[in-house]
Amino acid sequence: MLAPRLTSPVAITRPVLAPARQVHDILRHRAALALRSKVAGEDATQRASAIWGAEGERWFTPEDPIWRVHLDASMFLGGIRALLLQSLHPLAMAGVDQHSRYRDDPWGRLQQTSAYISTTTFGTVADAERLIARIRGMHRRVKGTADDGRPYAASDPHLLMWVHVAETDSFLTCYQTYGASRLSAYDADRYVAQAGSIAARLGVIDPPQTVAELASALDRFSAELVGTPAARETLRFIAADPPMPLGVRPGYLTLVAGALGTLPAHARRLLGVRLLPGGAVPLRGAGQVGVGLIRWMLSDPMVRTDRRQSA
Repeated sequence: MLAPRLTSPVAITRPVLAPARQVHDILRHRAALALRSKVAGEDATQRASAIWGAEGERWFTPEDPIWRVHLDASMFLGGIRALLLQSLHPLAMAGVDQHSRYRDDPWGRLQQTSAYISTTTFGTVADAERLIARIRGMHRRVKGTADDGRPYAASDPHLLMWVHVAETDSFLTCYQTYGASRLSAYDADRYVAQAGSIAARLGVIDPPQTVAELASALDRFSAELVGTPAARETLRFIAADPPMPLGVRPGYLTLVAGALGTLPAHARRLLGVRLLPGGAVPLRGAGQVGVGLIRWMLSDPMVRTDRRQSA
């Protein structure tokens, strides 16, 4: 019996590859929609249109480093790192603990933060100024007494400085570690200055203008940081009891690991995280995997259109 004649390799592989590509695109699209709805809310498309489609002057342009950093997938790790670092200041943590519903509605809090960053970075000056005025009004109402008896107020310039430097350092550190590219020393200084220009409008007095000034500002806060039960509960909530289905937690935990891997060693110790020498390296390796997954989701054409990414 004669063997059947083989067709060309192209004819054999095309029917197999096409469905595989379609499955890939469907999975990516579904993952991207789920991610977008969690980060930006169910009305993400309308929000994006309001930010990107509005006519008017803007503080920054696509050529500015703040655009590069705030559009990058590394922001997901930067946000986790910032929250963990900020929690180590007892007065800042008291304000979050007593006035925020982050445990009951963590996605709502994330969406508010996402809207703030997107509006002030990419939105019109008029929209950004309106949002900042609203947040300053909210800050004036957030005050109380911490567990150690000290009073606090969200409008306190000192606490605002702490929140700002912890956030700016986290976003920049995670971008330089996990970003699609690295900022030059010059652009890193520009990023700090541009982030500071927004913070000044929010009430921060003389925010850092360079990476060196940012590091110095962080050092000045080191004596005020404490590993309180509330701070460690924040880590437990983020790492051990996140509000998400079990099936997606492994991928999410790579982001948490990556964020922890970039924290200063003393910050990890205050949070109760003890690592063997070199232990931060595998954490950052996990972070690379996690940011790769996020970048894959964000490459979905619809999400890229909403975010106006050109890459």
